[in-house]
Amino acid sequence: MKIIAIGRNYAEHAKELNNPVPTIPVIFMKPDTALIKDNKPFYHPEFSQDVHHEIELVLKVCKEGKHISEKFAGNYFDEIGLGIDFTARDIQNKHKEKGLPWELAKSFDGSAPVSTFIPKADFEDLYNIDFKLDINGETRQIGNTKDLIFSFERIIAFVSQYITLKKGDLIFTGTPEGVSKISVGDHLEGYLSGNKLLNFYVK
Repeated sequence: MKIIAIGRNYAEHAKELNNPVPTIPVIFMKPDTALIKDNKPFYHPEFSQDVHHEIELVLKVCKEGKHISEKFAGNYFDEIGLGIDFTARDIQNKHKEKGLPWELAKSFDGSAPVSTFIPKADFEDLYNIDFKLDINGETRQIGNTKDLIFSFERIIAFVSQYITLKKGDLIFTGTPEGVSKISVGDHLEGYLSGNKLLNFYVK
């Protein structure tokens, strides 16, 4: 199982970080040690003083494929869940300044909490899915898939030109605007189409 993530896939999020809006998908990866399941707590790393939350929809790949055509790409995922792409923003900014990769900022242990998944067939319209993140009872991020720059099918087709997708792989599809710093003691609750799927604490 591998975790593939898409950066800057909502225009307003790219703008809030003063990044250009991409013309092709921006890809990075997280190791399996980044994964947190079952709403277990996230332990704030000591090496960063500025870890940000990024709520995202996550696709679960259901069969192996490479060089997938965009028109068939919808056949390669069958479930959708929520995930948090935790980002050590202070480390990321230093690496961006030097033109270095993002791995230390994005791929550390526990940086990818993931919820349970809902069958794709349960969603009436894949491009009108609401999701949001509350922290300590206050809504911090609100997103809707109608605002995606690159569709799910475009992402799968693009990634599969370079990396073979396998059953069980997870694809983080990008975060909407509103990212901000988290602190020890914070309570994070993530909602997908009104269903609370994420519910955990920062320790």
